[in-house]
Amino acid sequence: MEVRSIVLGPDEPYELRLTGRGARGYVWTWQVTGDTDVVTVAQAPKAPPVPGAAVPPPGAPVERIYVIRARPPGGGRARIRFAQVRPPYPDEAPYDEFVLDVEVVAVSGGT
Repeated sequence: MEVRSIVLGPDEPYELRLTGRGARGYVWTWQVTGDTDVVTVAQAPKAPPVPGAAVPPPGAPVERIYVIRARPPGGGRARIRFAQVRPPYPDEAPYDEFVLDVEVVAVSGGT
């Protein structure tokens, strides 16, 4: 399991790229703990295929992009635990896990 720490300012986005194994039935899920109201997490829409680009073979790992955004006004810490699981088997251990520790810095009121 990889653990990464980042610092974001209010409304600042961060792109996280994780390898997906959807063809094998796995999906990435996430859970936010700590100051849960300081960040949002969303899966980025899939980009349209590039004309002339090679098509990955069936079952090949595919990169998934998640956008973590700090919510204004900032000030707090959250931990986001991503787990790669197979929904039909909720008692099965995750195939992979990734933890992102996020510190959101508050806006300073200087003039």
